[in-house]
Amino acid sequence: MSWLTIALILLGLLLLGIFLYWQLIIAEGAYVGPRLVALMYDWSAQAYERIKRYSPSDEQWFLGLPLTRSLERVPAPLVLDVATGTGRLPRALLRQPSFQGRVIGLDLSKGMLQEALNRTAQFSDRLTFVWQDASQLPFEDSTFDAVTCIEALEFMPDPLHVLDELIRVLRPGGVLLITNRVGSDAKFLPGRAFDPDRFEAILSERPLEQVRTRRWQVDYNLVWAVKMGDPQGGGIRPLEEVLRCPACESRMRREARAFRCTGCGRGYPVSDDKVIEMADVP
Repeated sequence: MSWLTIALILLGLLLLGIFLYWQLIIAEGAYVGPRLVALMYDWSAQAYERIKRYSPSDEQWFLGLPLTRSLERVPAPLVLDVATGTGRLPRALLRQPSFQGRVIGLDLSKGMLQEALNRTAQFSDRLTFVWQDASQLPFEDSTFDAVTCIEALEFMPDPLHVLDELIRVLRPGGVLLITNRVGSDAKFLPGRAFDPDRFEAILSERPLEQVRTRRWQVDYNLVWAVKMGDPQGGGIRPLEEVLRCPACESRMRREARAFRCTGCGRGYPVSDDKVIEMADVP
């Protein structure tokens, strides 16, 4: 084997290593597809919070408290946390004494949902988890008083489509809280992370107002907005009234261990851990 062949093999291995590092470490599988992203989070779920080293006090101060204050005039607010992961946003919110509402957490990783269940057991009477893809939120329009998506949009196949879904299920006058990736790795996420000014412009093109950006962490901005229209907030409705079938968008009927679509008849089981399983239903 010639030195040229060896050099080409080594170069190929180096390029493959760079590609895998970009795809699996920086992009977390985002350019391969949501199933790979979910699988990677399944693998890392138990170690996720240890790796990220979240500060509970920071979560309370920068997420839970301001979100609670933004909802203080809404009686019994209903909040949706998309890509809820280990349930960090629900915990930060439900630990606020003045928050008297309910939270639904949605994620495509079953491993992360299991970890969230373990970490939020004390709030189980006010918290529901749904296993489903964020690109097709199984809820009717104008359902939630607040919708959040923290550190996740850049890992979605089509982040702007997910953004439109977040806005769709938000009530007029409701609060949108999302993040935008801005750290040094953002330049390696083309089409997924946005220049801050461009991201505010994207939001302003949608039925949103009071758009404001705050630097949060080294890698993220927190972005707040309010959905246009006369406020319609308040009042927690039963799950069967707000859930919609991902297959045909019809209303759901509650059964003993499932929700069943009144249109196509598909059943969506509720697991022993009380997770509503709406993804990959045959």
